[in-house]
Amino acid sequence: MTLTIDIEAEAAAREENNAALIAGLDEKALGDAESSWVLDVINDAERGRWIATLGADAIAELSYRYVGGRVVLLTAWVAPAARHNKVATELIARVLDEVRESGKKITVICPVVGEFIARHPEYLDLIDEVHPGSGAFPRRRPTDGTHDEELAAFEHDLG
Repeated sequence: MTLTIDIEAEAAAREENNAALIAGLDEKALGDAESSWVLDVINDAERGRWIATLGADAIAELSYRYVGGRVVLLTAWVAPAARHNKVATELIARVLDEVRESGKKITVICPVVGEFIARHPEYLDLIDEVHPGSGAFPRRRPTDGTHDEELAAFEHDLG
């Protein structure tokens, strides 16, 4: 049996997931960041991921690796049925709070985490200055009210 992987389809699916999660991030104060659901956030250190659960169901995750004493935040995923319920917002905020308590710095690969931090600059101090990561500082909307092409494409895809 041969396993084939469509790299372009995988990349497109990842971009679509990121776009949906970014669209669902809440720009309000972090006190409003909690989901209306009662979520548990569990650090599954063996598999390198934080998991948000609703009851017995895993509905979101944020994968990570430890590299050189830093926490490298790799990719976020939220079940489609749970999107637009502040699940990504709450998961990321709780993970960053846990990282802050540990005294570690982060390297951001995940663009969803980067966008979250851009919207909540109180977490900027967690980003490692030497190794910020490719997702640490997302391109932002111009101040003149127009959208950059990437964000416009995200919004268009989301309808």
